[in-house]
Amino acid sequence: MIRRGARLASIGLVLGRYRLDDLLEGSRGLGWMRVGRWLPGAKPDIDSLNRGARLRLALQDLGPIYVKFGQILSTRRDLLPPDIADELAGLQDNVTPFDSAEARQIIEEELDASIETIFAEFEPDPLASASIAQVHGARLKSGESVVVKVVRPGIRRQIESDLELLKGIARLVRRAHPEGERIRPDDVVAEFERVIYSELDMQAEAANASLIRKNFEDSNELYIPAIHWQYTGRRVMVMERVSGVPVRDIAELKRRGVDLEKLAVRGIRIFYTQVFRDNLFHADMHPGNILVDTSNPEDPSFISLDFGIVGSLTPKDLYYIGENFLAIFNRQYRRVAELHVEAGWVPADTRIDQLEAAARTVCEPAFTRPLEEVSFAELVLNLFAVAREFKLTLQPQLIMLQKTLLNIEGMGRDLYPKINIWDVAKPELEGIYRERYGLPKTARRIQEQLPGMLARSPELPNMIYEFLKKAGGGNFQTRIHSDDLDKLAQQFGNHNRRLPGAILAAGFLITGALLASYQVAPLIQDLSLLGMISVGAGLVLGWRSFR
Repeated sequence: MIRRGARLASIGLVLGRYRLDDLLEGSRGLGWMRVGRWLPGAKPDIDSLNRGARLRLALQDLGPIYVKFGQILSTRRDLLPPDIADELAGLQDNVTPFDSAEARQIIEEELDASIETIFAEFEPDPLASASIAQVHGARLKSGESVVVKVVRPGIRRQIESDLELLKGIARLVRRAHPEGERIRPDDVVAEFERVIYSELDMQAEAANASLIRKNFEDSNELYIPAIHWQYTGRRVMVMERVSGVPVRDIAELKRRGVDLEKLAVRGIRIFYTQVFRDNLFHADMHPGNILVDTSNPEDPSFISLDFGIVGSLTPKDLYYIGENFLAIFNRQYRRVAELHVEAGWVPADTRIDQLEAAARTVCEPAFTRPLEEVSFAELVLNLFAVAREFKLTLQPQLIMLQKTLLNIEGMGRDLYPKINIWDVAKPELEGIYRERYGLPKTARRIQEQLPGMLARSPELPNMIYEFLKKAGGGNFQTRIHSDDLDKLAQQFGNHNRRLPGAILAAGFLITGALLASYQVAPLIQDLSLLGMISVGAGLVLGWRSFR
């Protein structure tokens, strides 16, 4: 407890040293941090820097875990002013390497074998070192070149200790800051805790990489290095070693004659494919994690690295975010407002006309400019910012999606400044939606779910009948007591079986007959099979109802 209190005090003094007490202007009981301005090590020229730069330098002084926290915090543009978010996005996760002898020990403990047994060569000097892990080059006995990612020794204990401090600071800020309830710093720390613990598990990262690799195994646009599972554990991951030009090195890409327009377009398409086709997207797509394969400059492709942070959405959120994007593309502002309510992102009593007007105010000016000058990512962020006035609530996964959208669009514009995001994104999303929510895919989903539905079908007719009976008589209650459930159970077992069963049986028979005779060529096999299943279900239910 004493050690924790001392660390908390030292954090406060660092924040004071960098004049960050002004970020908490109006807070109660935090004036003691100003003492840091006059302690040894105070920066006399710090006042010449903006507040975002001062916060970035303070986090770097506090250590690698706080650097990682700043990186995660930079994604919360729904909470941070743009100047602070931009500075935090520039935090570099490069820290002093740990001794290669410790790396060897962790590898041998995790894989239960000596280094010499696993590798023909192992490079003692790390290729890269970050706050969570560092990477070494190696060569397997089979001759394959690989990289070995090793979790830092003792990092979990350090993270646990620092998280306790961050939680304490967050609770203090929430109570003391005038807008503590709006910015909810404790929720931000909880989000950081979830992300950083997922990065500690190399098996989870390897699984993410393997699944994205499978999703793009036939693609010539994105390559994911192969995982060597037999040499992967919770603290160690061995992955195929690949080479390429860092995507941020535009000068080298130009020198090699790479088609930058094609590369930029492919980056946008990959993002929409990962999100809306696969519902699994690389959520840490900063330039340091992206290489370019320039072996064919006229047909360049991306290479993705580091899969510690990936994102996925609930089926509901995935559908509604895509529909929102399409509505924005098509300037359907009322649809945007209705979707926000349907998705549950804003309260059900929100005035549609008012939200529609707000969406129009944000989006419509963009269409008065050349679309290659308009940032779709910033437009979406601005729309969500305005929707906060209507009590918008977003899940962390959606915030992660916003951040990734900003990253990929920024990367595309760096590669080819004249890229028209709209011309690339709209047809890509429309094509994915036709495939994902079209009739053939829907029919297949129904076909897959039908056995489970049929297994539960004997219970459904009586439940539907009782629900309608109670609702029609004005006796329906939203809260069902245990004695009500007992009565319903008796009723289900004793009567009211024939009518609902006959209705459901007739529905299956009619639907099945229609589907079995459906004559659209691409669908005929799936729908005919589904139709025959429906006819069979109708016959079974009819027999059960009248026997």
